[in-house]
Amino acid sequence: MNDTSPNPVPLKDAETADGHALRARRRFAWVGTAASLVIFAVSVVVLWHIVSGMDVAELRSAFTAASARQIGLAILLTMVSYSLLTCYDALALRQLKLNVPYRTTALASFTSYAVSFTLGFPLLTAGTVRYWIYGAKGVGPGRIASLTVIAGVTFWLGMALILAWSMIGSADDVANLVYYSNTRFNQLIGLVSGGLVVAYLAWVSLQRRIVRIQGWRLELPGFRLSAAQMLIGAGDVCAGAGVLFVLLPGGHNLSFETFLAVYIFAVMFGVASHAPGGLGVFEATILLALSQYPREPVLGALLLYRLCYYLVPFVAALALLGAYEIRNRLRAAQKSLEPDDIDPSCG
Repeated sequence: MNDTSPNPVPLKDAETADGHALRARRRFAWVGTAASLVIFAVSVVVLWHIVSGMDVAELRSAFTAASARQIGLAILLTMVSYSLLTCYDALALRQLKLNVPYRTTALASFTSYAVSFTLGFPLLTAGTVRYWIYGAKGVGPGRIASLTVIAGVTFWLGMALILAWSMIGSADDVANLVYYSNTRFNQLIGLVSGGLVVAYLAWVSLQRRIVRIQGWRLELPGFRLSAAQMLIGAGDVCAGAGVLFVLLPGGHNLSFETFLAVYIFAVMFGVASHAPGGLGVFEATILLALSQYPREPVLGALLLYRLCYYLVPFVAALALLGAYEIRNRLRAAQKSLEPDDIDPSCG
């Protein structure tokens, strides 16, 4: 009997096409890895060049010069930032229609972000922590992957909104601060960033948007939830930037709106480098952008920022995960030691 299917594809051709597609994906993966390594290497060289000319005694003095008020504000803003990060997961769980208690959400979110910020490789580290905690509540790996994507969208929506606001509103100040930029170019970046946010909100508002990747299906949040994502992400970005801003030495005459643009670019370069917490890349970007100011006090503020925003939450997350595991093991042991129901017919 003749094959009446339209334009049948020979099996050999299909296998060849799949092979080409696989090789293409591998090439793109190597390109991305190479680009990340280049960004990291260049940043390390720049950072070494900057730091090598510093006076160690002045750096030590700058590190210890922060007042109790500055450190208190930095800790407070760190708590605000991590509290808003728990809302990333809460919104994602709402979109996925998963009923998980907030205390569990807060634990999974805080610990996963604190661990991944410090160790890097967020898909592995944050995914493992999330699965450890959410898996006990019956959330499967596919849902956890979807949650991670939605949380990522929240982060980038907030970043784009704040970048648009700061680059449009402080285009002149950013141009005066960063010598290789100009007002028109800064405004263009802000307009493009804001346009992307508006376009995304319009796109998810018109109809349900479903992303499919190799059999994996994710329905993106609609307008209301996306708007909430954007505002929460923006608040988190402002709180995170505020931690470093309040630790900067006094008398810099730098507005917070202008500093936000510098901070966002430093974070973006750090994310692109795939270095844990953008280590080295973040510092090099900040030091280059603030090259008009004395280097030792700025680097001292950066070291304190690392301590407040990364190291302290990381230690707290490890303690919470340890306590969580001990509690689970004690409950399991207690349950195993409970006497079995006695059969009344015995005895």
